[in-house]
Amino acid sequence: MAESVITIATTIAETIAGYLVAPIGRRLSYLFCSRSRMDDLNKKVQELGLVRGDLQITVDEAIRRGDKIRPIVKDWLTRADKNTGEAKTFMEDEKKRTKSCFYVWCPNLKSRYQLGREADKKAQVIVEIQQHRNFPDGVSYRVPPRNVTFKNYEPFKSRASTVNQVMVALRDDEIDKIGVWGMAGVGKTTLVKQVAQLAEDEKLFTARVYIDVSWTRDSEKLQEGIAKIQQKIADMLGLEFQGKDESTRAVELKHRLQEEKILIILDDIWKLVCLEEVGIPSKDDQKGCKIVLTSRNEDLLRKDMGARECFRLQHLPKEEAWHLFKKTAGDSVEGDKLRPIAIEVVNECEGLPIAIVTIANALKDESVAEWENALDELRSAAPTNISGVDDKVYGCLKWSYNHLKGDEVKSLFLLCGWLSYGDISMHQLLQYAMGLGLFDHKSLEQARNKLVTLVRILKASSLLLDGEDHRDDFRGGASRLLFMDADNKYVRMHDVVRDVARNIASKDPHRFVVREDVEEWSETDGSKYISLNCKDVHELPHRLVCPKLQFFLLQNGPSLKIPHTFFEGMNLLKVLDLSEMHFTTLRSTLHSLPNLRTLRLDRCKLGDIALIGELKKLQVLSMVASNIQQLPSEMGQLTNLRLLDLNDCKQLEVIPRNILSSLSRLECLCMKSSFTRWAAEGVSDGESNACLSELNHLRHLTTIEIEVPTVKLLPKEDMFFENLTRYAIFVGKLPPWETNYKTSKTLKLRQVDISSLLRDGIDKLLKKTEELELSELEEVCRGPIPPRSLDNLKTLDVEECHGFKFLFLLSTTRGLSQLEEMTIENCNAMQQIIACEGEFEIKEVDHVGTNLQLLPKLRFLKLNNLPELMNFDYFSSDLEMTSQGMCSQGNLDVHMPFFSYQIHSIFGKSLI
Repeated sequence: MAESVITIATTIAETIAGYLVAPIGRRLSYLFCSRSRMDDLNKKVQELGLVRGDLQITVDEAIRRGDKIRPIVKDWLTRADKNTGEAKTFMEDEKKRTKSCFYVWCPNLKSRYQLGREADKKAQVIVEIQQHRNFPDGVSYRVPPRNVTFKNYEPFKSRASTVNQVMVALRDDEIDKIGVWGMAGVGKTTLVKQVAQLAEDEKLFTARVYIDVSWTRDSEKLQEGIAKIQQKIADMLGLEFQGKDESTRAVELKHRLQEEKILIILDDIWKLVCLEEVGIPSKDDQKGCKIVLTSRNEDLLRKDMGARECFRLQHLPKEEAWHLFKKTAGDSVEGDKLRPIAIEVVNECEGLPIAIVTIANALKDESVAEWENALDELRSAAPTNISGVDDKVYGCLKWSYNHLKGDEVKSLFLLCGWLSYGDISMHQLLQYAMGLGLFDHKSLEQARNKLVTLVRILKASSLLLDGEDHRDDFRGGASRLLFMDADNKYVRMHDVVRDVARNIASKDPHRFVVREDVEEWSETDGSKYISLNCKDVHELPHRLVCPKLQFFLLQNGPSLKIPHTFFEGMNLLKVLDLSEMHFTTLRSTLHSLPNLRTLRLDRCKLGDIALIGELKKLQVLSMVASNIQQLPSEMGQLTNLRLLDLNDCKQLEVIPRNILSSLSRLECLCMKSSFTRWAAEGVSDGESNACLSELNHLRHLTTIEIEVPTVKLLPKEDMFFENLTRYAIFVGKLPPWETNYKTSKTLKLRQVDISSLLRDGIDKLLKKTEELELSELEEVCRGPIPPRSLDNLKTLDVEECHGFKFLFLLSTTRGLSQLEEMTIENCNAMQQIIACEGEFEIKEVDHVGTNLQLLPKLRFLKLNNLPELMNFDYFSSDLEMTSQGMCSQGNLDVHMPFFSYQIHSIFGKSLI
């Protein structure tokens, strides 16, 4: 018994001792082992840095694919950056303190204890962050693009039966492939888009995919096209391929399509496409996937593609042809003098919608004499031998081209037709057009506006169409800033119009040529424009004599070696596109191109490019997403350069001093997700990198995309902001997902002192800004924001600003007349959005009946995770709050997830 008592007492004593001794030992270690605690913290910070760097690589890859980064990953990176930064500052401060003689000879025991304790706390936080670097669902997710709405079509009575028959076939479980065929320009694309919209309205499918496969006419592109179809379907389904080759992806796609009811439209097919290689399952191996095919060839659809049902689309009858023509040309065609001529013109179009619309647009508002002349020319149009294109259609389109007013718009039309199948980016068109001299004696902004105008003319003439809004908009990081406010960032051509454009372009005096090989290339070539597909080209000739060549485009030849003498016979060359090529050196390769004005080296693997400095007439240089690490000092000789695009050059670390300031004619500088190692102002001349004050010398600079890691790098005087008309400026440590923007005047600030920014002159930029993002700021301003500083603001995002008690003073808010969208999230101290003046304290405000006038254009308001928010007056008193936390009136939506239970007033109305 006594032994049991002793045992129990001993156990209790040991337990108590454990509870007492362990804390004492830990606290003593803070005092006597503070140095080892600091070493341990440093080690853990370095370990976390490696883990964070590895994760950042994965995040960057996901962003390049167009994926969205998961919020949990963003939060982890933010926490890692914040705590790593605090730990480094802590260690640096301690390092400075230990250098003090007094500290060495008379160490403060209390300070040592606090040092060891703080180091231990920070190390534990670092370890905890590292342990939570586990994302079972991956770091990103793919957002399926919205289905395109096909409602811009003209329904014809004569085609109603065909539409109904296709719809019946779509509802039939026994039919998996449906064909629509007819001659070029008869309206096949319009009809299948109409069918797609009807299927959408009936909810027959969970998703639909429209793919233009006109490239199938080119046998060389069939295999490459399979990958395009796979990717297009995957994008629509939000499917991320794991495999890299087509066969593996086909298996992945097949498994997914077996579970879905998908409508897939393959438009303008020319040759057999093996759907099994794509990954589209057969009828017996899926639940409801349907394929609609269009072609000019019925046999191709029935025999090769295996369409179970095929429907022919005929010419429009005269009555409907006249109705379409009149709708396009206007009621003036009903005039006594014009009507008989117009009827004859319509007859020349032979019931083909593309010819009818094109001619009607061209003759709209023209004189009777013009109409008579058009009729004569259409009747005498020479026959052509373009496969699948009716002579009448060719005559109509050729006439429309001939009657375009001005060489600029004609040249642009031919350029678009020659470039490629599919969509063409406006940014790329601008670079080419500037190089060819279409917009000589115009500023970059004027050239951009002229291009938009010419594109609008071609669209109005039905010779050009809107391109698709790409999911990976401006792939490879190419700038979109110049065309943020354009109707479309891409354009495309109808396949028939492209055929006609290429036919015209291939003849004198234009001589546009598309080649697939160099085997029978004559030593001397009189072409002015050459596009060479190098997919099956293994070696280029040592020298190509093209004395008239102005534009040379090389495609699909990443491993192709270019002989040093290859360009020697191209002295007049103005535009050279070598994108996606690999070069160990450009030395001696371009030395014989004295007239080159545009050089594109996008997504290239580049070595020594010092030779670029010899291209004295160069105006456009694009190296988007290349692996360039250092700009050569010779680039300072490019004094005629007007556009420099270095977006997405993630390895670029060195820009020698005075290169940028030497580019005296530079108007556009794009460096998003690129160079950030700017030198600080006032450093010694030995500093190798450029500083931002160099931009002050660029008096013509109007467009810029730039990232500045810290406010300290901004010049104190003569800021380069004054002449900017388009900009995307990011100040602070911004994660890559925060470098997207919605407007052409964007400013994003993160972890910076906004008061010092205002003092340094950024207030001038603020007055122009249309999109403003504030992230992790301590306060809005140590004083009122200058009056009318936000007059042009359209979009405002505020997040993680935990020091904000309010966002605006009432006087500032009166200037927000253009604000359309406002998002405020994760601001722990935010009590009011708008506060009254009075030493910048929050004061309760009375509701005013005309409050809506403060923000008259506000259409979207999102308030998320604002635990201290008490009210948000000064919006509309008529807005009503629903149980889901959303307020709405007219076009205004207010989203309020996780809003505070302390809110007692909304729009001046009590919630208590």
